Amino acid sequence: MKITEVTIHHLKMRLKHPFTTSFGTIQDKEFLLLEAKDESGRIGWGESVAFDAPWYNEETMKSTWHILEDFLIPIILNKEILHPDEVSESFQGIRKNYMAKSTIEGAIWDIYAQTQNQSLTQVLGGTKEKIEVGISIGIQPTIEQQVAVVEKAIKDGYKRIKVKIKPDWDVNVMRTLREHFPDVPMMADANSAYTLQDIELLKQLDEFNLTMIEQPLAYDDIIDHAVLQKQLKTPICLDESIHSLEDTRKAIELGACGVINIKIGRVGGISEAKRIHDYCEEHGIPVWCGGMLESGIGRAHNIALTTLSNFVLPGDTAGSSHYWEQDIIKPEVVVENGYITVPQQVGIGYKPNMEVINRYTVSSKVYR
Repeated sequence: MKITEVTIHHLKMRLKHPFTTSFGTIQDKEFLLLEAKDESGRIGWGESVAFDAPWYNEETMKSTWHILEDFLIPIILNKEILHPDEVSESFQGIRKNYMAKSTIEGAIWDIYAQTQNQSLTQVLGGTKEKIEVGISIGIQPTIEQQVAVVEKAIKDGYKRIKVKIKPDWDVNVMRTLREHFPDVPMMADANSAYTLQDIELLKQLDEFNLTMIEQPLAYDDIIDHAVLQKQLKTPICLDESIHSLEDTRKAIELGACGVINIKIGRVGGISEAKRIHDYCEEHGIPVWCGGMLESGIGRAHNIALTTLSNFVLPGDTAGSSHYWEQDIIKPEVVVENGYITVPQQVGIGYKPNMEVINRYTVSSKVYR
């Protein structure tokens, strides 16, 4: 296949509820959609998960557009591509910028699945017909409200509850939640809010029988996490620290974690995500698929990836209605009793709703 045309769409969508982490609060999500067309007229879709400010990592929506426009799209346009794995190989001369790379690679995976007359799940080798779904819950104004939001999520059937924590919003919050929900699979996500000076505080979380503690230390650290893991009974899950298979290898060899969160955008695309999955499976490290407040396009890619065998823990792929008044795909992603039924349609399995996409589009640009 050859990509003959690429369109970048800048969208702005309002979340149904503000989402608060240790970084801050998000209400409006601005992001990029990438629409790629091949020589046969097939269209594939990818989504950038970069935010409009560099608080998760160094990439932003604007920097992603710059890297796509000036470097990645020129590499890909009119290049013969036999398999999407070749995309990441073509991008090796561009350092980092993983979210930008993932944006265009995802669209090419979509087209490739169409050329094979298969779903994205099938071409990835996924076997699950349904995937278990967890939910990520932001920091609420009060502990009482936190309990209420968690209670609703449990009633809605989510299989695992992830709660954001930060200094002064951690041990007491988790203790209160455990008192109310003693048997629910639950984890805490710190988004790099702590240091090794907080070891004694973090050790207190062991009493709550958490599935894991996600990224408690620095966003670019592996070594200190290895030190901390030796002090904790609860498995550490690495998120922001893992950008590649090499990062994964080093983290496992150092004993820095017991679980790894795979985010397609953070690791540069589906191909690298699959490599990480396979390596973790070989070394007995369970994985799960994290979320980045994606619209339906990014959510569709996450669903397909999660059908691989070593995704044994529920991911953050909540249904569309949890985040948006109206998503940009048809049908929307629906969670029933804590499960998403994996679509079998060719490509990503969902159709872009162009009427809604156009409504939320701020600007677009075409590249040929």
